[in-house]
Amino acid sequence: PRGQSRAQALSPGFRVSVGLENFQRLIEDSRLLQPLIRVFIWTVAFAALSVLTTFTMGLFMAIILDDPRIPARKLWRSLIFIPYAIPGVIGILVWNGMLNQNLGLITNFIDDLTGFRVPWSTNADWARISILMVNLWLGYPYMMLISSGALQAIPSEIYEAAAVDGARSWQRFINITLPLLLVTVGPLLIASFVFNFNNYLLIEVLTEGNPPMAGTPTPVGHTDILITYTYSLAFGDRADYGYASAITIIIFAVVLVITLLQFRFTRQWEEVGENV
Repeated sequence: PRGQSRAQALSPGFRVSVGLENFQRLIEDSRLLQPLIRVFIWTVAFAALSVLTTFTMGLFMAIILDDPRIPARKLWRSLIFIPYAIPGVIGILVWNGMLNQNLGLITNFIDDLTGFRVPWSTNADWARISILMVNLWLGYPYMMLISSGALQAIPSEIYEAAAVDGARSWQRFINITLPLLLVTVGPLLIASFVFNFNNYLLIEVLTEGNPPMAGTPTPVGHTDILITYTYSLAFGDRADYGYASAITIIIFAVVLVITLLQFRFTRQWEEVGENV
């Protein structure tokens, strides 16, 4: 009809069905498989260590600030919560400047104190430590917040009964506090693991995946996780959408399996909590 635009379909000159060719490349080509395995191992380790460190620090601070003998507890809680209130990208950029290998405040302080200039950006181990350290600073206030609420929800009568039975402080923590705490925060720990499994922002802003791995046919760094590795494959200089898509399917399958296993453990925590 007159006055209306007519849509035109554009078709490519030729089409080739690749089937499972990208998965076959992934399995059969050792040059592609080896860096992917290393990236996968680091991704799982990064997500697990991030959850462990943030939850441990958050729980530690929650237990300390739960003590009524601590003065100005509300003020301390507010100050500790500041890292979580700051936008993540701003906090990461600030840490990136402080960890600069040449002019960084923290780097210069360690150098003046010990005479050792930490190679944050050129050494794989130190680069990974910097990532875990920054992620700890970003994540532990949230863990402290939810742990504080969970601790206050545990009835004090349980601790009094345990004390009458002669249970020590560490026994009350292991047998009462931790099981009841995991019932509440267990799903949040699962969500934290999945979030860090795909924590693109932290890796890209802080290290950009560097330092690079040597002898790999694809651009990949020692601090790359699966999501940053996939992004560089799909949108980097050598755009390989097919191979990147195959890796995204693997990421989805891995996250699905881990989530299902974690939910199974959550049900076990609930059963433990009911028996406490």
